[in-house]
Amino acid sequence: MIQKDVIVIGAGAAGLFCAAQAGKRGRAVAVLDHGKKVGRKILMSGGGRCNFTNMYAEPANFLSANPHFCKSALSRYTQWDFISLVSEYGIPYHEKTLGQLFCDNSASDIVDMLVKECDKAGAEIVTRCDILSVEKTETGYALSTSLGDYVCESLVIATGGLSMPKIGATPFGYKIAEQFGLKVLPTRAGLVPFTLHDKDKQALEALSGIAVDTSASCNDTSFREAMLFTHRGLSGPSMLQISSYWHPGDTLHIDLQPAMSAAEYLTAAQQDTPDAQLSTVLSKFYPKRLAQTFIDTLQWPNEPVKRLTHSQIAEIDNTLSDWQVTPNGTEGYRTAEVTLGGVDTDELSSKTMMSKKAEGLFFIGEVVDVTGWLGGYNFQWAWSSAWAAGQYV
Repeated sequence: MIQKDVIVIGAGAAGLFCAAQAGKRGRAVAVLDHGKKVGRKILMSGGGRCNFTNMYAEPANFLSANPHFCKSALSRYTQWDFISLVSEYGIPYHEKTLGQLFCDNSASDIVDMLVKECDKAGAEIVTRCDILSVEKTETGYALSTSLGDYVCESLVIATGGLSMPKIGATPFGYKIAEQFGLKVLPTRAGLVPFTLHDKDKQALEALSGIAVDTSASCNDTSFREAMLFTHRGLSGPSMLQISSYWHPGDTLHIDLQPAMSAAEYLTAAQQDTPDAQLSTVLSKFYPKRLAQTFIDTLQWPNEPVKRLTHSQIAEIDNTLSDWQVTPNGTEGYRTAEVTLGGVDTDELSSKTMMSKKAEGLFFIGEVVDVTGWLGGYNFQWAWSSAWAAGQYV
């Protein structure tokens, strides 16, 4: 029987950070993880460079059934606090775009920092440890594991969501929540590429690999970023962002000309280059394959622009400014960066992240119904929620 003050299940971003915070308070801490390596999602993130936070992170960048829940943790441990820690370790980083901060070298710099923080705080990290059962005791919790039995006063669930099952994602955290009577909200894949119906996929298959600037809208929310055509459907930052707001059956409204108007440049072309073909003029503003595909599939008249009527120009302009696509679905948890839904925030204290029903049971990070935008926000929620719990476990 191994006795600890605090046991954290899950050696990802939130779990490691929470363990370090608790250890700094003099608590005897163990982090248990079923995988061979710690921080696997961190290592994969940001193309291997880890988009570890966002300079503009604020509560408005998060989705939750209770949008106010995240405010407390985010205000008490901010992006600037984590940036300060990264700087303390001399980890070089840069802003890529829109406040997104990435490591210059490798995501392993962040994992190494978290492991060192745990080491300094005396928090033990145990890998290849399967949790067989969790039971409440008079003084805390008893865990039966593949590496023996543990007991603790405080138990922290930091097991993430269902996204990226190939690196070990499981519904473990939700099952523990339900075991102790906590409500778990329905989950779905977030920050995930779209798949298209066969008809649309065939029409657009020639565009695979092309990226264009767009503003994508769905359910009163818009994102202005790049969209990427893939052989399965639509991806790129704007599609990943809007996927968190999309529900099956919804239509996406995609502005393919957020910085210009086809009506303006086609009318100008009628004066300046009246004999130029429509495809030639469109190809000045779009990749040639995209221009040709739209002309072919929408049967726009590919003739000298001087022949285009006002109504034809208006139709082209309307289509490019509000291209409507109804996806077949998404690629699901296999490629999703996050899981929407999870442990209902009404069941937790926003100050401590502790369950209101089970004394000493805490939930942090992605397992909770708080999901950030693409761009480092989900890591910031991991740090902030882990810090909040770490002060109380």
